Amino acid sequence: MQQHRLPADVAPAGTGAWYRQPVLWLGAAIFVASLAGCIATIVVSSRHVDAPVQDAHPHTLLDMPVHAHEKPAARDKPATQDARAADRTP
Repeated sequence: MQQHRLPADVAPAGTGAWYRQPVLWLGAAIFVASLAGCIATIVVSSRHVDAPVQDAHPHTLLDMPVHAHEKPAARDKPATQDARAADRTP
C-alpha cells in the first residue's frame, strides 16, 4: 500500500509562525537597541553636573521677563493735552 503525501505547494501550518518572521526579529532588535540607548543616555547624563550659564540678563528667560510688569501709577501715566494745559496756567 502506498502512503499519501501532501502536494509540494502545500506548506505545513507551522511555517507562518511569528518567530519565523525575520522582520519581527529585526523590529525587536531595533526596539531593544533604542531602549538601551535611552537608558545609557540617562545614566551618562546623570553622572555629569550641568554648569549654570552666566546670563547677562538675570531676570529674563529666553529674552522674556520672568516677572510680570506692574501697572504704572497714575502719576507715571503720560500727560494728555488737558493736563499739560492745566500745568501751564499759573
